[in-house]
Amino acid sequence: MTERETTRLIAWSLELRQVHTRLRAALDLARGAVAEGRSAETATRDLLLYCHGFCAALDGHHRSEDDTLFPAIRAAHPELEPVLRRLTQDHSMIAYLLGGLQAAVEQAAPAAELDRHLEGVAAIMENHFRYEERQLLTVLETLSLDATPEAVLGPL
Repeated sequence: MTERETTRLIAWSLELRQVHTRLRAALDLARGAVAEGRSAETATRDLLLYCHGFCAALDGHHRSEDDTLFPAIRAAHPELEPVLRRLTQDHSMIAYLLGGLQAAVEQAAPAAELDRHLEGVAAIMENHFRYEERQLLTVLETLSLDATPEAVLGPL
C-alpha cells in the first residue's frame, strides 16, 4: 500500500470525527440560545435557522452513512452487521426526535419545551456518536472506499 493510500484510509476516521465535532458544536449553539433566555421570537427565529441547517446536516450525514458507508463496511466486515443495524436504528430514532424538534420550533413552543427537545436530541446523538466512533474508527482506517467525503459522511 502506498503512503497516499494509507493517508486516504486514515482520513476516513478523521473525517468522521470532524463531522461529529461540527454537529456537536451546532447543537451547543442552539442550546445556548435557548438557555440565554432570548425572547421567544428571537429564539424561535434562531432555532428555525438552526433546524433547517443542523437538522438537514445531521439527517444528510446519517442518510449518507446508511446509503454509502455502511454498505461498504458490511461488505468488508460482515461480522459488524449487529453494530451497523444498531447504528441504523439510532438514525431512525434521531430522525424522529428531529421531527419533534422541528414541529416544536415551527409552533413557537415555550423555551422549556424547546430545551427538552434539544436535550433529547443531544443525549441520543452523543450516545450514538460515541458508540459509532468506538466501533468504527479502526475499521475506517483500513476501509478501501472510492468516494468523496460528502457522499460518505454527508454535506458537511
